[in-house]
Amino acid sequence: MDWDDLKIALAIARHGSLSAAARALGSTQPTIGRRLDALEQRLGAKLFEREAGGMRANALGRSLLEGLEQMDAGALAVQRRIAARDTGLDGALTVTSLDWLGDEVIAPMLARFGALHPGVALEVINDVRVFNLARREADLAFRFGSFAQENLIERRVGDVAYALYASEAYLAEHGRPDPADGFDGHALVLMDHAAGAVAHEAWLPPLAPRARVALRANGLRAHLSAVRDGAAMAVLPCLLGEREPQLRRLDLAPQPVVRAVRVGFHSDMRQTPRLRALVDFAVAEFERQSERLCPPDLRR
Repeated sequence: MDWDDLKIALAIARHGSLSAAARALGSTQPTIGRRLDALEQRLGAKLFEREAGGMRANALGRSLLEGLEQMDAGALAVQRRIAARDTGLDGALTVTSLDWLGDEVIAPMLARFGALHPGVALEVINDVRVFNLARREADLAFRFGSFAQENLIERRVGDVAYALYASEAYLAEHGRPDPADGFDGHALVLMDHAAGAVAHEAWLPPLAPRARVALRANGLRAHLSAVRDGAAMAVLPCLLGEREPQLRRLDLAPQPVVRAVRVGFHSDMRQTPRLRALVDFAVAEFERQSERLCPPDLRR
């Protein structure tokens, strides 16, 4: 029996619909539907009940899931060991990060590493979703905070500082914010509701209960644009805020906020020469850029 067809059944069971399974497998809904029909015909039995909201595994389908999960875990382990074979500084690495960190720090760092090691094929993906390193959705991930997935190795590579910024034009019109009056008369840009409470700005709303929220946005580049335009204030990475000549850092307690950046990878990949070389390179790069990422006067 073709494992690729069984993977389709497993993906449908995991994701609950043909369209979601197709997205997970990088295919299309009609293709997934045809291959499921062919699999069920070969088996001589149905595995799923078609419902208005999607697909639900029937009794036979549910009875197969444990075995399919074990097969999938075994296949992934084989793939990781093949990827981790000692090929020197040659081969592919997929790296994931998010938002401004990926664009401003990780991408140029990877380009420098790639220039030094042309045999390594590098790809960077910036996305807010958490990539599953066990499933080789990526080989390395740069994130804030610790990693929750099992069998991962993580290493702290550096620190990033954040502070509240406003433009000179904004301050000329509205004056400096005052915690004593709860930032009355001032406007803020905050992260969108879907992001929840994010560490770098969690201190601000309690300090500014009377401030107006002018905008919520899910990317810090949008925050930077609004601050640069003079429409509001926002908490920004110092790397972005300090290089804008018209912006001013507002030193207000309980600042500063310093967040650790960590790189994580699966333990099966730990002896891979190209991965180890990239991790060591990242540590050195974060150290080299430490004053840009976390100005000395904001260090704890």
